[in-house]
Amino acid sequence: MSASTTTSTTTGREAPLRVAVIVGSVREGRQGRAVTDWFLGAAAGHDDLSFDVVDLADLDLPLVMPGWGGTPAPETVAALAGVSPRLAAADAFVVVTPEYNHSFPAALKNFVDWHHPEWQAKPVGFVSYGGLAGGIRAVEQLRLVFAELHATTVRDSVSLHGPWSGLGEDGAPRDAAVCGGAAKGMLGQLAWWGRALRTARAARPYQG
Repeated sequence: MSASTTTSTTTGREAPLRVAVIVGSVREGRQGRAVTDWFLGAAAGHDDLSFDVVDLADLDLPLVMPGWGGTPAPETVAALAGVSPRLAAADAFVVVTPEYNHSFPAALKNFVDWHHPEWQAKPVGFVSYGGLAGGIRAVEQLRLVFAELHATTVRDSVSLHGPWSGLGEDGAPRDAAVCGGAAKGMLGQLAWWGRALRTARAARPYQG
């Protein structure tokens, strides 16, 4: 079992869980980054978690993928080299997504599809926002996608309703107590699954 994945070699304490937080919107005028910043603030007390923000607006992944067995273009290889190792190193994921037309953004689906083993046997939590439903229809569809990729989605999620009413101009929810409580619950489940699956992967590599 690798000490780097489960415990600290210097203190004997369990290493922090590495969580990649994915900002799923690239739309002009988006609130995704502000919502992500709020979430990171709500998670600040979790010293056993370390966060790495992956903002899709910083990436340039094409929509056209190579055929089976093909090689991506050099510029795509370079873009993936900057982000794929970060996903591979993560123990868990949090996806921050709006809801577009009862679903999630195309840029997010494209990003998910460019990866496969990076998701396997790891937990995924969700922070969604938008409209009266708070983005939960986007989350329900993402659960199906991640199930196909052998990832485990945690039951509880954080949904921020109505960006024009439920969120302030700074992207923080107006009902901070309720939303903060939801974030705490989701992170608790994510951390449990993250540690359990990290230990399992170290003991026996996942056969996906």
